[in-house]
Parts: sequence; structure tokens; C-alpha cells
Amino acid sequence: MKKLGFGLMRMPQLDKTNAADVDVEQVKKMADMFMEKGFNYFDTALMYNGSASEAVAKKVLTERYPRDSFTLATKLHAGFFNSVEERNKIFEGQLEKTGAGYFDYYLVHGVEADMYPKYEKLDCFNFVLEQKAKGLVKHAGFSFHDTPELLDEILTKYPDMEFVQLQINYLDWESPWVHSRECYEVALKHNKPIIVMEPVKGGTLANVPEAAEKLFKEHSPEMSVSSWAIRFAASLPGVMVVLSGMSDIEQMRDNLSYMDDMKPLTEEEKALCFKAADIINSQIAVPCTGCSYCTEGCPEHIAIPQYFSLYNEDMRERLDEKGWTVNYTNYDILNNKFGKASDCISCGQCESVCPQHLSIIDNLKKVSEHYGK
Repeated sequence: MKKLGFGLMRMPQLDKTNAADVDVEQVKKMADMFMEKGFNYFDTALMYNGSASEAVAKKVLTERYPRDSFTLATKLHAGFFNSVEERNKIFEGQLEKTGAGYFDYYLVHGVEADMYPKYEKLDCFNFVLEQKAKGLVKHAGFSFHDTPELLDEILTKYPDMEFVQLQINYLDWESPWVHSRECYEVALKHNKPIIVMEPVKGGTLANVPEAAEKLFKEHSPEMSVSSWAIRFAASLPGVMVVLSGMSDIEQMRDNLSYMDDMKPLTEEEKALCFKAADIINSQIAVPCTGCSYCTEGCPEHIAIPQYFSLYNEDMRERLDEKGWTVNYTNYDILNNKFGKASDCISCGQCESVCPQHLSIIDNLKKVSEHYGK
């Protein structure tokens, strides 16, 4: 299997304020480019792109390609069921929605300390293994967002889980919240193949500060900034697939240009990535990846990832000199459709599902103060 996977999480949209309004025709072209180069791993989930991703997978893949020509992965997320019966219906619904007949890779989704007891109570790990025994799942695994200790506990208890999906990138490699390196090492210890998610950290590592970009461009002027992030993850021993949530044809073209014949990073190049990480960490205000898990149940319908993206851009600007940026206007435009940052009622729903364990409530207060001036 080639190491680049197409993440159907941040697909192009016809309406930029509606994640579910996917530009299906553009995604078809992207999938065709992907398949023509010999890549075939597609990753979806129930809630991706405003819960439209699995249906798009049917339009793009199962209705257009022989089933054995592509590899499809999707996931079981505890936020959508509260009983064994509801769990089973979710799985049956995913088979119907994708039209796939079976899933090549099926994951218990977003396992972390708060969610793990529910997965245990409803026997979700064994449920996935049962679907494998029936032939409805080819490979059983889980995606994970927590400590290396919990990962070790789960892999010890469920040795039949065949793979683990981890957030790995050079910015999070030594993060005390994400534990990229430590979780990677636990997976290696258990001899589990690794699927990498968020290698570009929701676009953060494609749009780096000027000083970090200069490091990369001086070394390899022809390589895109994001290529360094994806090749960093793909160069790690034990990594099977690196998922990239490509949002347009140009991103697809760029990824294919260097992943078709991927050259692993040298030790010197890895050191360059870590030097860039120091620069980025010194300037990033809110390390949000834009996964949008937080928005699904927000009672005030606040566009949390979009607001954090605007805020991060402004925090990199010389606001003492400019005094104003276009993001003040962009914030007002978003306010016409979504709740303001100041509308937050501090219910904590967002923080309970954030894979990055961000202090979303406090950060929304900063956003509100910034754009309320």
C-alpha cells in the first residue's frame, strides 16, 4: 500500500459556511487523480463534513469504482449512540450510507479517557472484532487521543486490535497534550501498524510563520511547506498510511507530486522540522486543528474552529502597526450565520470532545475580546 491516504474530512465546499455542502464533482476529480497514481486508501467517518462524508464516499467511490479497487475506512463514534441497539444501527446505517458492503478498516473512534468507559460499557472493541469475524470488517482498530499509559492499557487488553490511528506531526512530537512521540512508541512496542492523522495539523503546518518557511525553502525551494509535514510522518518506521484531508485539486496535485515516490527525511531534515516547530510554537495562539468535533453539539451554534483560525492569523500580524485586519470583517460575516464567540454559555460540551484538550471556553473569551474592540 502506498503511504498517502485521502482523508474525507475537509473536502471542498460549494457553500463555505456549510460543511455538508460538498463539491462532489471536484472530489470525484480528486479521487480519480489519487487512484490513477496507484493510491487507494480513503478515510471517512459519520460526522465528517457536517455528517455528509460517508454519503459522498458512495457517490465518489462505490458508485464509480469496483469495490476491490479501493480501500475504505470509517469509524464508530460514541457520541452517536447510547445503547447496544443504537450502536448496531449506526454500523448498519454506515454500510447502507456508503454502499460499501464491507469496510476494509473499521475503527472505534477518538478513544480517550472520558470516552473509553462508554466504549467499554457497550463492548465496542469486541463488537468491531465480531464484525470482522462476519466478514463485514477486514481490519479492526481504533483512533486514539490520550496518554501513552492509556494506549498501552488498551492494546494490552485488546491484542486482536490490528492497528492504531494516532495524531503524529513534528509540531506535536513532544507535546505534553498530544503525546505524539510517546504514543507512537507504545504502538511500536505492541507491533501495531500506525495510521497517521493530522500530519499537517489541520493546515497549521501548511501555513507556517515566515521564519519557519524560510528554513524549508532554503533547503528545498521546490518542495511545498506542507510536504515536510507529511514526509515527516511517512518517514517514521511502522507507519502504514498518512492521511491528508485535502480540500482542493491543487492540494491533491501537490501531495501526489512527492508521495508518488516518497523520499524519507534525512536526520538533518528531521532536525529542520523540529527547528521549525520551535518557531511555530512561539507564535501560535490556539493549537486548533479544525476537526469541528466541538461544533456538532454546541447549543449556541458557535463557529469555534473558524474563529480560532481568524484569531491565530491576527495574532501573527503586527496589529500594533496595522490596527485592523480583514479578519474583523470575516468575523462579522460569520456572525451572520453562527453564534458569536461572546455567546458561549460555558456548558463545556466542546471541551469534553476536543481531541486536542484545548481550553475552548477561555480561548473563546480571548476571541470575543479581540473582535469586540
